[in-house]
Amino acid sequence: MTDFDNRLNVGWWALRIGLGVGPIITGIDKYFNKLADWGMYLSPLATKVVPVSATTFMHVIGVVEIIAGLVVLSRWTKLGSYIVMFWLIGIAVNLLTTGMFYDLAMRDVEIAIGAFALSQLTAVREPYATAKQGGKGVPSSQFAVTR
Repeated sequence: MTDFDNRLNVGWWALRIGLGVGPIITGIDKYFNKLADWGMYLSPLATKVVPVSATTFMHVIGVVEIIAGLVVLSRWTKLGSYIVMFWLIGIAVNLLTTGMFYDLAMRDVEIAIGAFALSQLTAVREPYATAKQGGKGVPSSQFAVTR
């Protein structure tokens, strides 16, 4: 019998939980500013382009982050991880245009790479999860382990 390698499964769960719960927590905090004063990370360029106040814009961002986190934690993990990846790249670009926070921009790019890794692990893992639910044979893969 072949199964999805448990070592990859543990990594998949770690990424899924981290990339799902993290955006939910930071999204909720956009309304409370307990983790950070989120408005200070908003680029002056963005404040000129966006037709609402910085506070309102951060509230909208919070809603998007909460939804993205929920999608990662749902059965659409692969789609959600791509959303989180592109979202983080957008945040990194915003941070770069502030003229400071380069360290945070780099961190967000690194987390975006983790989101990409989650999407790829999910793509490999899906056939195994589907096969287990349907009782069908599991496709062969370079990530399968024979027991």
